[in-house]
Amino acid sequence: MKNLLSLVFFFVLAASINEAYAQSFQVIVNEANATESLSKQEVSDIFLKEKTKWADGTDITPIDLKAQSATRVAFSVEVHGRSVGAIRSHWQQAAFSGAGTAPLERSSDADVIEFVKANPGAVGYISDGTAADGVKVLNVQ
Repeated sequence: MKNLLSLVFFFVLAASINEAYAQSFQVIVNEANATESLSKQEVSDIFLKEKTKWADGTDITPIDLKAQSATRVAFSVEVHGRSVGAIRSHWQQAAFSGAGTAPLERSSDADVIEFVKANPGAVGYISDGTAADGVKVLNVQ
């Protein structure tokens, strides 16, 4: 009985965590970018710098929020399936081996929006519900 209660608690907790992270961010690009939608895998590949060019050949510049951001925590879990710490560890290893550097970080949604507005190849994410004036919100599937 105790194991059954533990199992039920685990599933309720997992469902509530998943619900909390669902729809808690929006992926944005420069208005001039022709992209309308991306899969979660494509977004992950972009932020892990495995995909580096847009369809028109423009270099992709991913922008992260600071590690302490609740939006970044949700993005990391939902898109990468890993914690922010695991992603940071990935980038530390990549930097040490000379295989790459982490995306630039910005401290707020407003800073991400301004960077994306000013850079045609930029892609970032902001909190769901934040006004995304001057940038395009992508459909992420």
